[in-house]
Amino acid sequence: MTLTTTTPQAPATATIPTGPTPRLDLDVPAAVAAYRSLAAALPGTAVHYAVKANPDPVLLRVLHLAGARFDVASPAEVRACLAAGARPEDLVLSNPVVARAHLEEMTRLGVRLVVVDSPQAVVKVAATAPDASVLCRLVTSGEGSDWPLSRKYGVCVAEAVEVLTLADQLGLDAAGVSFHVGSQQNDPTAWQQPIAAAARVFGALRGRGIHPRILDLGGGFPARLSGQEPDVRSYGQVIRSALTAVFGDDVPRTIVEPGRGIVADAGVLVSTVVDVVERGGTRWVFLDAGVFTGLVETLDEAIRYPVTTNRDGGTTGPCVLAGPTCDSVDVLYQQVQLPLDLAEGDEVRLHGAGAYTTCYSTVGFNGFPPLPTVLLGDGRW
Repeated sequence: MTLTTTTPQAPATATIPTGPTPRLDLDVPAAVAAYRSLAAALPGTAVHYAVKANPDPVLLRVLHLAGARFDVASPAEVRACLAAGARPEDLVLSNPVVARAHLEEMTRLGVRLVVVDSPQAVVKVAATAPDASVLCRLVTSGEGSDWPLSRKYGVCVAEAVEVLTLADQLGLDAAGVSFHVGSQQNDPTAWQQPIAAAARVFGALRGRGIHPRILDLGGGFPARLSGQEPDVRSYGQVIRSALTAVFGDDVPRTIVEPGRGIVADAGVLVSTVVDVVERGGTRWVFLDAGVFTGLVETLDEAIRYPVTTNRDGGTTGPCVLAGPTCDSVDVLYQQVQLPLDLAEGDEVRLHGAGAYTTCYSTVGFNGFPPLPTVLLGDGRW
């Protein structure tokens, strides 16, 4: 895969800072605008921002004030949302496998909507939070996504029916179904099959006298990385049509859990060239940011960030783009077109990096500190 440098436009609200690198420049108003666009594309659907994508406290507070709810996975994320002003009923615990102590703590904090995908998880929830509502996660193929999430969680339709039946038998509220079509999902039709599968679960449960009412459509809404991603309105149209096609006039209450689709395009990872070297006819460009300082999703070149530099406009050539650590896995892209006059001290920007960067940064591998965040704008949010 060959990447080329591009020229994304800076958000109109942004005041571009300068300063030490590496860093994440985060435009909070741009994230709020993305939230509002998604909410408009899916009217009547509760938008639960996935805190794991970027838990910046200012971001959480401003999204809460804009009307967002939250998708959480741990007690720390629950506390962060509550500190931002959210109510416990605004939260969904979407991690199907949770340590008992963590589940107990989140229950004490007020979380009552929980995702499960096994009988064992149901039994644990019943013992820990007997008044909880549960959603059973369906497995999906992840086809069409750049970062599939299909290997670790989810069950088939028949298993979901049994999991939710057990939940009902144990006195829990068998509230419905969840799924996730994979992160950076480039195909809006990816939601059609799991929505149809969810309808089969709902039908089977109703045949047993159980009345589910919630369908969690997950996340997957993409950042603008290639520029070829469909508009968020296309996703909304396909999802709404799929819901009507299988549920008719009895469409359940729906929620979504976007992370990347809200915050990725609001962030730019700013780095500095550490060195440019030639080896065996291959040009290497080393940055002060890499896999261990926030760019984990470049592994296997899964997420392909648009790249710009302060030298753009001149002659370019193929380069290997790598991070600063001594680990050989710290290579971002094997071939990217970069200016041939790029040199030590120059600036390289990776766009669409507001999600899954600061939160993935190590606490100090090779002595490099975690990736810091700089908030753009005048602070009047």
